[in-house]
Amino acid sequence: MARYTGPKTKIARKFGKAIFGDDKSFERKKYPPGQHGPNRRRGKKSEYATQLMEKQKAKYTYGILERQFANMYYAATRSKGITGEVLLQLCERRLDNVVYRLGIAPTRAAARQLVSHKHITVNNEVVNIPSYSLKEGDVIGVREKSKSLNVIEEALQYRTNYEWMTWNEATKTGTFNAIPERIQIPEDIKEQLIVELYSK
Repeated sequence: MARYTGPKTKIARKFGKAIFGDDKSFERKKYPPGQHGPNRRRGKKSEYATQLMEKQKAKYTYGILERQFANMYYAATRSKGITGEVLLQLCERRLDNVVYRLGIAPTRAAARQLVSHKHITVNNEVVNIPSYSLKEGDVIGVREKSKSLNVIEEALQYRTNYEWMTWNEATKTGTFNAIPERIQIPEDIKEQLIVELYSK
């Protein structure tokens, strides 16, 4: 299964943001990686470079590879609404992202693994496709035999509530109530730059 498995702190430093979550190494070195450290002279980025950087940031944040991300963009262009916002909404509707948002997993990579290993159900049916797109009203749960997994129990201690989802602690299930509006999505991504890049 194709996915990025390289050093995550290096990528976070490239964008100047801890896009993979809390990272002690990133906190120590918040400047871009390179031989000359923070004192290196960096020329002004071109418009294309800025747009490309924003696209790469979105891809790494959500754990999506190039072809899949491009397909999502073209699907967004065919949808009603603002293309950039629809693109982010498609990213938010992915099953691995929702598992992460519900607090079942500490990171999106961990959420992807839980889904791939058949620990997650959607409407009481096991789904092992991380890119599965959820619809309003879908119920996401943890398989009965997986509810005692340490990684899930530990992650749930630090879960965050989001307006478009509800969580039932007793049954360890969450409901995807609505597709989030752009203002509700906390990711610092300038989606308009991505649209401009693909529009060239």
